Amino acid sequence: MNDHTAVPRTGLPRRTVLAAAAATAAAAGVIDWAAPGSASAATSAAPAGATGPSSPRFAEPGRAVRPKFRWWWPDGLVQPDEIRREIDQIADAGFGGAEIAAVHHSVTDTSALDTARHGWGTAAWVAGVEAALSQAARRGLTVDLTVGPSWPAAVPGITPDSDAAVKELAHGAATLAAGATFSGPVPAPVHEAASGVTEQRLLAVQAARVNTANSTRKETGLDLDSVRDLTSTVSGGALNWTAPDDGTWVVIAYWVRGSGQTPEAGPHTDPPAYVVDHFSAAGTRAITDFWERHILTKSVRRLLKVSGGALFEDSIELETDGLQWTPGLPDAFRAHTGRALLPLLPALVLDNSNQVYAFEAAVTRQIRHDFWETVSTLFNEHHVTALRTWAHSLGLRLRSQPYGLQTDAIATAAILDIAEGESLGFKNLDDYRCLAGGRDMAGHTVLSCEAGAYTGGAYSTTWQKFLRTMGGAYAAGVNQTVVHGFSYAEFPGVNWPGYAAFTPYKGVAGYGESWGPRHPTWKHVPDVSGYLGRVHQVLQTGKAKADVAVFRQTGYTATGIGASWFTSTGITLGWSHQFLSGPLLDLPSAVVRKGRLAPDGPAYKALFVEGDFFYGSTVTLALRDARALLRFSRAGLPIVLLGAWDTVVPPGVPDTGESDELLSVVKELLARPLVRKVTDKTLVGDALTALGVRPDVGYATASTLLNAHRVADGVDYYYLCNGKHAETVKPAVAAIDHEVTLHRTTAKGVPYLLDPWTGKAERVARYTEDGDSVTVRVTLQPAETLIVAIGRPGLFGDRNGSRPYAVDSEAEEVRFTDAGLTVRATAAGTYRTELSKGRAVSATLKDIPEPMELTSWNLRVQDWRPGASATRTTVVEHEVTLDALVPWSQIPELADVSGIGRYRTTVTLGRGWTGGHGARLELGSVTDTCRVTVNGHRLDPVDQIHPVVDLGDLLERGTNVIEVEVATPLANRLRISDPAVYGGLTRAAYGLLGPVRLIPYGETRIA
Repeated sequence: MNDHTAVPRTGLPRRTVLAAAAATAAAAGVIDWAAPGSASAATSAAPAGATGPSSPRFAEPGRAVRPKFRWWWPDGLVQPDEIRREIDQIADAGFGGAEIAAVHHSVTDTSALDTARHGWGTAAWVAGVEAALSQAARRGLTVDLTVGPSWPAAVPGITPDSDAAVKELAHGAATLAAGATFSGPVPAPVHEAASGVTEQRLLAVQAARVNTANSTRKETGLDLDSVRDLTSTVSGGALNWTAPDDGTWVVIAYWVRGSGQTPEAGPHTDPPAYVVDHFSAAGTRAITDFWERHILTKSVRRLLKVSGGALFEDSIELETDGLQWTPGLPDAFRAHTGRALLPLLPALVLDNSNQVYAFEAAVTRQIRHDFWETVSTLFNEHHVTALRTWAHSLGLRLRSQPYGLQTDAIATAAILDIAEGESLGFKNLDDYRCLAGGRDMAGHTVLSCEAGAYTGGAYSTTWQKFLRTMGGAYAAGVNQTVVHGFSYAEFPGVNWPGYAAFTPYKGVAGYGESWGPRHPTWKHVPDVSGYLGRVHQVLQTGKAKADVAVFRQTGYTATGIGASWFTSTGITLGWSHQFLSGPLLDLPSAVVRKGRLAPDGPAYKALFVEGDFFYGSTVTLALRDARALLRFSRAGLPIVLLGAWDTVVPPGVPDTGESDELLSVVKELLARPLVRKVTDKTLVGDALTALGVRPDVGYATASTLLNAHRVADGVDYYYLCNGKHAETVKPAVAAIDHEVTLHRTTAKGVPYLLDPWTGKAERVARYTEDGDSVTVRVTLQPAETLIVAIGRPGLFGDRNGSRPYAVDSEAEEVRFTDAGLTVRATAAGTYRTELSKGRAVSATLKDIPEPMELTSWNLRVQDWRPGASATRTTVVEHEVTLDALVPWSQIPELADVSGIGRYRTTVTLGRGWTGGHGARLELGSVTDTCRVTVNGHRLDPVDQIHPVVDLGDLLERGTNVIEVEVATPLANRLRISDPAVYGGLTRAAYGLLGPVRLIPYGETRIA
């Protein structure tokens, strides 16, 4: 790579050498982020500041729980040396691993990919994989590998006509008047076959009478009883048939053929890769056979065994003009339902995802339910389970996004080692809660998320936006983040700042983001990765707990469809829930003990069942599931049913007597003492109260607070976030300040506040307790988070675990410090505090100065601009003096600047600011990331959502120097340097916007 500068050989450790090289490049006014040395742009000295007790594991989370990157390669057009450097960059930024994915949506001249020599799966690709795995092993990172290039799962070596290739059922049709004759070739498919498809097989020909009473706005109604099989009358590809004279008839021909689908944004291979059949053993075998023959060299096999990584499959985005098909479907349908599939095909056939025909509504619903349940079974057996078994043989786990089709994603999540959702495609938090139910019922630990993809967000995405997006997802069960994403550095002909997989996209700014040293914010990213790692550490500890299991007859996700009452009301009152589907009720964990379902896992306190939202909210329940519910109720589980359950029907076509037996079982269920039926969703909460069910988290009035609860070894961990249930929820979330009651597993357990930004743990100094709960005050800005752990005194090695605490105080804060129980206030006065031992104490704080707004600053800016190559950045220095804080966009010489700004101000303070006093620094609004230094001491990482830092005793009498370093996205510079692509972006307000205030406080020990 022409722009790379060699690192001199010295006796220094590699990290020291890299840091020195980076410092030299920056001093010269050039940053070559793809060159040796750039990997350490994010490293720096350890922060200084007040010390506090912490758990080593929490403070320094291991690589296994740290966030990962989705790492995009332009297929195999990569260099091993650059791959190793990029592993170093990811490691030095505090991330735990990467997922290698062949993605190049931004490439318009595909000839430059040279797929014959550098395609996915070629020797060049394998060499890159070996380099990544070996360097990751040295740095302690994990590397995940995608099943095939881009998505969906595909491999070269098969054609659209191969048995292993994805199939569709296409249809052709002709309408006949009463008594009319059809004579001629069987109706051809309404859509031509895709490119590369050369064969199509006639599966069946049918005739059916039109019944307009069964028609819908988009579907032609038919009579089920009229369906006739005409296949045997076809001769030489022709049909001769006369319709009866009792109405209009349609002749329907069904053709099985390959869909010809290729992975997204190809080509990726030569010969082309085609998507495999996800419902047959042959399709999965095509994947494993290709890997065994072409990718799994001895070196790769050896490295995979020690990598601890995963095999990954993206969402199941199978695209076809017709109906998803596999040759084994008719036999599988009969085995699953006991009925023939072909006579039911009219109700299933699709035309560009639209249903074409319908029988009577209830029967149509039942047929479609049975069909997709069969497809789901095939997908889970032949694809998911088979891939998982094979992955385990390689020492890998299977991670997958199990949605995209009308299959039971909840059940699939229970099979996968790691289920994954996505922030871009998921419409609200209930989409995650579906996958979390499968994970926890199966006893798995991790729910992953493809995190932070934004349409049109290339080079304008902020880490603040990323954190706002993920705050709620963590409350819904996510506990691993695969950040979208990190692009390989180079590709022929790309512009600064280098190759990016998703931008340009159709000529304009594409999906965000391509993180890495190309971004000014990369210098601060270890603060963000440390925060994410600590959140993951807590949320992967022990077992997840949820108040209620919501039974979902149809286990789809990525739909945005939630649960009655819980989604709209229950969550705002502290309730937590997850979704279960029928197959989960057959798992070994599906038992009830002491009134809890899955007592050794999520330990649901109640089960909630309502109509099937995916089929017109029909009150429906499979007989086997109804029997399971009755069994749970007899064992002591409270159950709430919403709807007219005295009219319940089976979800699929019923067997003889099945409907009556279902009604009988449900009648018995409704008579159980721990079962409540309500017909108004607003009464669900009252029904739970009547059953004695309470949430683990509660507050007096509705709140935007979201929560997740986990328990490990008698310690309760609560993740709390002031967030939205969905990105589209309006109005915007406001700050909250109210009491929150938390259930505790350990009697007399005391609460600790765990700071995921700093890694410190501090015993909460003001709270009340009542039996098995403690109540704390929670004050959070929008999207701000906190973590509370409740456990035995001294849990985090502190000396305050058994000391008296405050139950009430007139002071603004009560804290445990090294001195003991301490009160703080920002105004002079006498403050009364009631202690847990039943006595009250008063403390007087004197001579507290007024807050000070810092308005005058010296600003030095490193202006990042295109350099001599796509991976070189030229740095131009600017220096301005500000009498008031304003965005860079309002400063003429900085209006189109992206980079790093260092704000410096000098503050002269009198005696009242020191000696028994401290101060907080409030930064106000900042775009994007920031760090703070006071009198030469770099403070602990700043909460990037609510940037307020405690300066402790760092301020001195006399002159004090405060520095705030701010890093920005690149969009403002790209608007000017590459206007053809990024010129449509709006100029953003970068920098420290404030108001910045010093807030002094007085403090004194009271116990």
